[in-house]
Amino acid sequence: MSYTSAALSGEGIGNQWHQRQSTALMGNYGHPRLTLESGHGRYVTDVHGKSYLDMIGGIAVSALGHNHPAITAAVCDQVRHLAHTSNLYAHPTGIRLAEQLLDIAGVVGKVFLCNSGTEANEAALKIALLAGASDNRRRIVAAESGFHGRTLGALALTGKSDIRQPFAPFGIEVTFVPYGDAAALKEALGEDVAAVFLEPTQGEAGVVVPPKGYLAEARTACTKAGAALVCDEIQSGIGRTGRWFAHHSDKITPDLITVAKGLGGGLPIGACIGVGPYADVLVKGSHGSTFGGNPVACAAALAVINTIAHDDLLSHVTAMGEHLLSALKGHPAVAEVRGHGLWRGIGLHTTNAAEVCQRLEKHGVLANPVRPDTIRIAPPLTITQAEVDLFCAALATSLAEATSSQASPAGGNHLAQGASE
Repeated sequence: MSYTSAALSGEGIGNQWHQRQSTALMGNYGHPRLTLESGHGRYVTDVHGKSYLDMIGGIAVSALGHNHPAITAAVCDQVRHLAHTSNLYAHPTGIRLAEQLLDIAGVVGKVFLCNSGTEANEAALKIALLAGASDNRRRIVAAESGFHGRTLGALALTGKSDIRQPFAPFGIEVTFVPYGDAAALKEALGEDVAAVFLEPTQGEAGVVVPPKGYLAEARTACTKAGAALVCDEIQSGIGRTGRWFAHHSDKITPDLITVAKGLGGGLPIGACIGVGPYADVLVKGSHGSTFGGNPVACAAALAVINTIAHDDLLSHVTAMGEHLLSALKGHPAVAEVRGHGLWRGIGLHTTNAAEVCQRLEKHGVLANPVRPDTIRIAPPLTITQAEVDLFCAALATSLAEATSSQASPAGGNHLAQGASE
């Protein structure tokens, strides 16, 4: 069957793209209801021409929003000069990015550049195992409900049994402990532990913040046990919480830091930062990535970092996060608002987060029902106060509609049928 843009028009466009997507792409992402065609600032537009306020930002990726002039200029300029080198050769853009990452992390170390968050965690895992090999340290400690990626090494560290168990065993011994329980973490440590992997705040679990002091206790325990502390900043890094890295608020220094998502502002790039002795564990032949640290992605990442610094977006993120918190405080349907800055989990008293997000979508706002009772938001760091207010108003309307729907089963069924088309 042949398709052309000219042959597609009106309401049929979305349905035809949906059908083609279902036919041509594997079903691991389900069947997204929207097919997006363009983006500008904090808004994206679907193939029908309808615009949406993007409150999830490609799952915390679109740090500067869409079509930001700094990223566009950096990428275009880099492509004109050099688009790819492989890892056989170095390039100035990648070196500058590594230096910038060490600077904003505030550490002395070295950087491995890759394509994604899961690859960054794969690198951290290999570094930890290599570092611990001489002392026969092969065991890893990670947190229940934690998420570190979907490649097999990163998946082995992931404490979500529904996505982990179908691929077990992994050949890596991992001990899972309750997140935020410092005593359980200390008890799990031993002379055979190479590393502890922790998110400063658990993202996929619903933006869950640990008790105050937890990371500091983990740092002390790892040092005492001789294990590396790995901070997974894939979602929380690059200004998302109002700091360059979320662990900065705890005033600790991890041994390994992984970062991705917002780093490239939409282009695929990740990084593993090795601190102190962990900077020199990888040697020639021990790890690599053909596309990792691609000059174009590095140029985008430098544009993101420079724009955040130049526009003082860290302060802006903190202010917008506090404004959001204040606006939602006391709403009868909202149980709590977790997280920091512009990375929030809005906990509901009910388990209808998916329905609320469907209704938000109809009102022109995109958000993510990360759990049945939690809506996750991670909007562009450039979001304005007026747009935060727009989201809060749409959320209030959607919550009221969802409540009304529960009181009227026919209404709820109608929405559910529409959403499944």
